[in-house]
Amino acid sequence: MDFESSERAIAPRREDALPATAAAAVKVVIVGGFGVGKTTLVGSVSEIRPLTTEETMTQAGVGVDDTAGVERKTSTTVAMDFGRISINEELVLYLFGTPGQERFWFLWRGLFEGALGAVVLVDTRRLEVSFDVIGRLEERGVPFVVAVNSFPDAPEHPLEELRSALDLPASVPLVFCDARRRDSSRDVLMTLMRYLHSLAAAPEAS
Repeated sequence: MDFESSERAIAPRREDALPATAAAAVKVVIVGGFGVGKTTLVGSVSEIRPLTTEETMTQAGVGVDDTAGVERKTSTTVAMDFGRISINEELVLYLFGTPGQERFWFLWRGLFEGALGAVVLVDTRRLEVSFDVIGRLEERGVPFVVAVNSFPDAPEHPLEELRSALDLPASVPLVFCDARRRDSSRDVLMTLMRYLHSLAAAPEAS
């Protein structure tokens, strides 16, 4: 066996290497119901080639997975998505996208280990799939922001109406986004970081 060529094969690409100036890393989890755009967000904003675990949907999911509103979706995340983005020269975010189908939610425990916060993606066509997601975060005590992902055929509602429908406290940030756009996805992550900073600073202010 050619060990030299083997080592070259598994060496990280230069563009995937962690910046030398990075001094701190934060784990962030991207959550939401099935088909809300988690894989899209991680892929659009990641500065490295994202790791995805998407598989083709099969007949095994018929009658088990709720595909209402996303009937044309042909693949699904079965483990996680992973990406990375540098917020500045010293701070790096590691992004972990969770599976949206309930039968894979048992994986959440491991994915949330060590996470400082989360982004909840919602689709206005299927707000009801977000209720359990938000409830689980609240039970775990994980700080989160909510991002309303834009879909061409999705109904539009003012943020305050959506806040009421989702029963969100006024303190939880709620924003619109387009998960396909890097700048929009980055803005969502910056909203989360500002929220986490405000929570950390609150005890000092009091």
